Amino acid sequence: MNKTSLVKRAVFPVAGLGTRFLPATKASPKEMLPVVDKPLIQYAVEEAYAAGIREMIFVTGRTKRSIEDHFDTAVELEAELAASGKNELMALVHSITPDDMDCVYVRQAKALGLGHAVLCAERLVRGEPFAVLLADDLMLGEPPIMQQMTALYAERQCSLLAIQEVPENQTQRYGIVKGEALTTDLVNVSGLIEKPHPSAAPSNMGIVGRYVLTPTIFDLLRSQTRGAGGEIQLTDGIAALLAREQVLAYRFQGQRFDCGSKLGLIQASVVLAETHPEIGAEFSVWLKSRLA
Repeated sequence: MNKTSLVKRAVFPVAGLGTRFLPATKASPKEMLPVVDKPLIQYAVEEAYAAGIREMIFVTGRTKRSIEDHFDTAVELEAELAASGKNELMALVHSITPDDMDCVYVRQAKALGLGHAVLCAERLVRGEPFAVLLADDLMLGEPPIMQQMTALYAERQCSLLAIQEVPENQTQRYGIVKGEALTTDLVNVSGLIEKPHPSAAPSNMGIVGRYVLTPTIFDLLRSQTRGAGGEIQLTDGIAALLAREQVLAYRFQGQRFDCGSKLGLIQASVVLAETHPEIGAEFSVWLKSRLA
């Protein structure tokens, strides 16, 4: 059995309003914003699939129907492609949702934070370890970041948080980790603070949008009082988890683009356009001419 199959399900919290991208997100989810020719959410799903995960759980909200449509069968489109003999495009459409992948949807009726969104998936997770991927963070690595983390979970059997060093003046944008280094890539977490002021931050190690969590987290989220912003914060739940279980922070091997910001989305688009098999060479020439 493939070790990575220990983590069978991934949760994608996609109920946010995406106000930083208005007016583009007025009627369309931010997770459907394209990076070259794929929406953000597809990059995250492909990353989970590469890690051996086959059940994708989307925690959705109002105006998110297009996410469901994207991973559903497009009968009219496929009929048109078949009639036109466009077999390559047909294969591309089919690849969005492989036959062995299941997509499940649950509504987050109230916007009560990331911890609450994860809690909404409890019944679907079925008491097993699970991954959480935030589509806002487009993460590139070889092997893919979540594959790195599920392999690590198979060895360590404990909750894992992806981290990276963040600028000291930006700690208030992240959950910040306190702990002792076990290896160059692993930190044994002893404390977490959600969005601390730089003067109160215990380190500059920020949690970014990839997690592997044990189901114990649900007990803690269910009984948790609201934290920063009046929301149920996932970071606060993980901080409470430390009293029960070991939690490790992992310095992943790869790149992260904060596509919850306009600058990050543009940066990701440029990097992926340069390596795109169809337009990469032409785009790179054009980009160099702009910089000359």
